[in-house]
Formats: sequence, C-alpha cells, structure tokens
Amino acid sequence: MNIRMHKDLKNRVAHNVAPMEYTVDAKGRTLGRVASEAAHALLGKKSTSFVKNKVLPVQVTIVNAKKLMIREKMLKEKTYRRYTGYPGGLREMTLAEFIEKKGIAEVLKKTVDGMLPRNRLRKERMKRLTVND
Repeated sequence: MNIRMHKDLKNRVAHNVAPMEYTVDAKGRTLGRVASEAAHALLGKKSTSFVKNKVLPVQVTIVNAKKLMIREKMLKEKTYRRYTGYPGGLREMTLAEFIEKKGIAEVLKKTVDGMLPRNRLRKERMKRLTVND
C-alpha cells in the first residue's frame, strides 16, 4: 500500500470562511499577554467557524511593539538557547541581547511561535502574523 504525503496545504486551509483581521495593541502590555492574545487569534478560537485541523483565514497584526512593557529583571535573566549541533555548541543569549541583535519584532514572533501547537499547520499560521514597530 502506497501512502502519499502532500507537501501543500490546500486541504488544510479552511474555505468558505470570511477572512478576519485582528489588531493587538502592545502599548504598555507585557510580552506574554500580547503573544497569548495573538496566538489565540491565529488558532482561530475567536471565530465561530473554528476547526482544529484547518488554518482559518485570519490575519493578526501586532502594533506598537516598541512600546511593549518589559521589566529590567526579565531583560537580564530571560535566556534563549539554541544548539549548533557540534560538541560544546550550546549558545545562549539574554533577552536584551536578542532585542539588540534581531529586534523586538523577532522576539514577539518567537514568543507567539512557542505558543502554537507543534504540527504541520504551525508554519502556515505564522505566515499570517505581522508585527509593526
């Protein structure tokens, strides 16, 4: 029996659903609260036509990302880790260094990405997120 895996997501995107747009204002709010609201909207849970196995036509925009409230303690103590694949290749970066190197938009995208389920729809959902400084 030959089972074929389709690389495209044609059957996974919900059709006949009106496109929705959500705007999340980050001014004066914490990183986690903004990211969880955006992840909730990207999953489509705010929609009446929510289906767990489909990507809904939802566009989420986060505005005022530079005015996000981040405590000094979090800037110093929150670390992001990655592994290069080589022995001794564990790299760590604090939140302050991450913001300096890649910007606040990448921090928000990484945080929202971590809140979405780890499945094949994750990449397609993340394409529908935009962050404006």
